[in-house]
Amino acid sequence: MNGATLELQRVAKHFQGVIAVDSVSLVARKGQVTGLIGPNGSGKTTTMNIITGLYPADDGVVLLDGVDISKFQPNRIAAFGVARTFQNIRLLPDGSVLENVLLGAHRHQSANLLDVLARLPRLAKSESEARARCEQLLSTVGISHLRDVMVGGLSYGDRRRVEIARALATQPRLLLLDEPAAGMNFAEKASLATLISDIRDLGITVMLIEHDIEFVSRVANHIVVLNFGREIAEGTPAVIRQMPSVIEAYLGLEDA
Repeated sequence: MNGATLELQRVAKHFQGVIAVDSVSLVARKGQVTGLIGPNGSGKTTTMNIITGLYPADDGVVLLDGVDISKFQPNRIAAFGVARTFQNIRLLPDGSVLENVLLGAHRHQSANLLDVLARLPRLAKSESEARARCEQLLSTVGISHLRDVMVGGLSYGDRRRVEIARALATQPRLLLLDEPAAGMNFAEKASLATLISDIRDLGITVMLIEHDIEFVSRVANHIVVLNFGREIAEGTPAVIRQMPSVIEAYLGLEDA
């Protein structure tokens, strides 16, 4: 898979006078994991929603490999190679693991309406190819043994893996993960960190939105820190963890 470089230039978003994102500029480089961190309410998810087209930016531009996608609708942004997961897992609990992942492969199937209505051979071939790709993705994320299990019966960590596999089924160039480690125990976080590193090694650009600075430091090549909608720091994990402005944002001035 080929990654893409994401660039935000002075992106801003207001909600009824409240500044949620305030002139944020950042670069998520091709084939790397970029962490976007900050305390609760710092503007991380709003930034992700702007990137994916759920919110229009009030100012600034979003570039993917130099192409301005700021005005694209969410479906067009997805077709351009951007996939995401959500803070609250959004899966079909009564569907199997494989069925849920197949939903992500839909836009890459070659069959058209006529193929479906007439049940032409191309439909069967397209469905077979999609199933094979999705089964490979289940192996990639480590849940191939759960392919026929109903999602509603899975552990929290395994449901996260299903959601990531479904996002990968769209064949993204940029994968946005919104607090994927939330609610996980130590062992689940360690396993997820390995998976994110494996996804990066496939060549996919990853932007990881997180509150947990310890978790992000395990996998990110570069970290950008937001607080009250503004960028307050950026750098490598080792540098970020020592910055007074970051320590203050997380712990408060008195504790810091």
